[in-house]
Amino acid sequence: MFIRYSDSITQNMDNLTPSLLPIFRSRQQAELLALLLGDPDLEVSVSDLAARLSVPYASVHREVERAESSGVLRSRKIGNTRLVSAQTESPYFDGLSSVVTRAFGVPAVLARALNGVTNIRAAYVFGSWASQYMGGAAERPVQDIDVLILGAPDRDVVYDCIEPLSERLGRPVQVTIRGAEWLDEGDGSFHDSVIRRPMVRVPLSEGE
Repeated sequence: MFIRYSDSITQNMDNLTPSLLPIFRSRQQAELLALLLGDPDLEVSVSDLAARLSVPYASVHREVERAESSGVLRSRKIGNTRLVSAQTESPYFDGLSSVVTRAFGVPAVLARALNGVTNIRAAYVFGSWASQYMGGAAERPVQDIDVLILGAPDRDVVYDCIEPLSERLGRPVQVTIRGAEWLDEGDGSFHDSVIRRPMVRVPLSEGE
């Protein structure tokens, strides 16, 4: 079975204007801002940013330089390591953080909400958000966020974790829970419609 995950996109596609919200220069720029502005307590090295985003170090360094020169990010050095974080005192922080989180920060927001939930094998965003995130043409603005959770988690716990996210992401979050092997062993029209379209994996912590 072939599933198109976000990490299969080539570097050339990352450099294209993102169809999900084409006001940004590139998807890697938007994802970097979403990662840092969406979690203002996060402070990471440039090399760690490059690893998390699967983007060359030089490209991340260039984006950090641009964002820091505009006052959106800040950095400090400990030895030879440059640590980068959101500049929360920037007049742009509140508005820009909301925009990039709602547009590009969906997997990270979901991961933070679900990482404490046991018995989840994997989670994916599918549907219109995933399609546009992966570069598909936008027929209309994304109306909701479709999430597929594989495993046997407590459903009430999952729904309690997901419910507050609709306000933060600016759209309803719709959750579907299926067994751990559903992608490979499932059938029916819903299964076929899910696996035919792009899916973006939610980066859950190992062992969850």
